Amino acid sequence: MNIREYIKDNILIFDGAMGTMLQRKGLNINQGTEKFNITHSEIVKNIHKEYIKAGAKVITTNTFGANEIRLKNTPYSVEEIICSGVNIAKEVMDRENGFVALDIGPIGRKVGENEEIDFNRAKNIFKRQIKEGIKYEVDLVIIETMTDLYEMKAAIYGIKEVCDIPIFATMAFSKEGKTYGGCLPETMSLNLEKLDVDGIGVNCTEEGKNLEDIIKRISKNTTLPVIAMPNAGAPKVINGKLEYGITKEEFSKGIKKLIDNGASIVGGCCGTTPEFIKEISKIL
Repeated sequence: MNIREYIKDNILIFDGAMGTMLQRKGLNINQGTEKFNITHSEIVKNIHKEYIKAGAKVITTNTFGANEIRLKNTPYSVEEIICSGVNIAKEVMDRENGFVALDIGPIGRKVGENEEIDFNRAKNIFKRQIKEGIKYEVDLVIIETMTDLYEMKAAIYGIKEVCDIPIFATMAFSKEGKTYGGCLPETMSLNLEKLDVDGIGVNCTEEGKNLEDIIKRISKNTTLPVIAMPNAGAPKVINGKLEYGITKEEFSKGIKKLIDNGASIVGGCCGTTPEFIKEISKIL
């Protein structure tokens, strides 16, 4: 099945949070989640299975922080983490009826000409990740939780220098309607459409009226499919763990409103679980 063809006429459902689920399984995620591809592969695999059973058409690999900067002080290489993450996902997803997305998050350092990581180095960091992902035949790449348009561009250019894989690009927005790097929805839309990606939108952002407005503003400024993967409300620390305040029913109603405002690729971010994805599947 071709994802570029699928998104022309269908609403596409992604999975939900990986970190939230790993924490539920009793694992300590404070040092990062990617190592669990190797140390607790069966748990990661079962989480993917739960999301597929709930109705997710796309599962994202457990590789959000699998870059050479974030993995520097771990015993694992970029290649080891991505190889294990992709192969776990491929084991459980029926590729005739669903897709595996290589998950790429921010580098973890500020990117800029006068910063520790300049544009070319950032681009090469992302290239290293995608080279490994396509070696194991992922269907698409999702660049997510970006707050800086400059870093997002480095990721997209890096990927496009390696291959023509479908690219979904999402940024995290504040309640004020801009990313923490100061990027507005209109700016993101106009810039990323020129870079010929396959879908753009929002993730890791609290659901609510402000997100509906952001999705509407993105939709008005792009011809691309619009992505919405919100958090399950605002996080609170309870007994040392992050808890989120929105129920699965409230979440699915919110997703329906985002679809009404232009989103056609939906899923969940922090705090969401297979129950949330199942509820989305029901309304769709």
